[in-house]
Amino acid sequence: MARRGSYAKGVARREEILESALDVIGRRGYQNASLKQIAEGVGVTPAALLHYFGSKEELFTEVLRTRDARDEKDPHLTEVSETVDAKAAFIEVIRHNTEVPGVVELFSRLAVDAVDPDHPAHEYFLARRERLHHVIAGAFADDDGRAALDPDTMSRVIQAVADGLQLQWMIDRSVDMPGIIAALIDVLHPPVDDRSPIDRSPVDER
Repeated sequence: MARRGSYAKGVARREEILESALDVIGRRGYQNASLKQIAEGVGVTPAALLHYFGSKEELFTEVLRTRDARDEKDPHLTEVSETVDAKAAFIEVIRHNTEVPGVVELFSRLAVDAVDPDHPAHEYFLARRERLHHVIAGAFADDDGRAALDPDTMSRVIQAVADGLQLQWMIDRSVDMPGIIAALIDVLHPPVDDRSPIDRSPVDER
């Protein structure tokens, strides 16, 4: 029983640390978030914090996983993602990201470091990108001939542009990420024009 109680306390403490990290990163940004500040949020020392996560990189990787899990439970994001409008769902996620600049900075910086196969976040980014790739490609799989590219290529292009826009947005917050992605999707997969066709028959001038 003591071991089970100790395990439960360890899980609870990990969750507290992750919540503190999300809070600090959200307020101060990734670059200014220190282990000391995160540890103080839960009343432990930086050394004790690393006891639970091993390294700062491992902690921040788990922060991103926690953020993803939280977004999956967000009623608004869930409601949008369950609609048939894949474009609206993806645009809403990007709009939501503009509300958490510190997390966007963390994501973008770790994504670069995670190119190294030995980096703690490597598998996280690999799995996440492939999951998102299949979701986007699947949304355009049953195409009616409107798409400019095949679903697989379209998914890669949309992901690449979204990642690049995040970097531009971190430098210049006036960059309209949702608007640009919406315009890109409209070019790659033009929306159906529901307007009535214009009557171009000759005018009877009698």
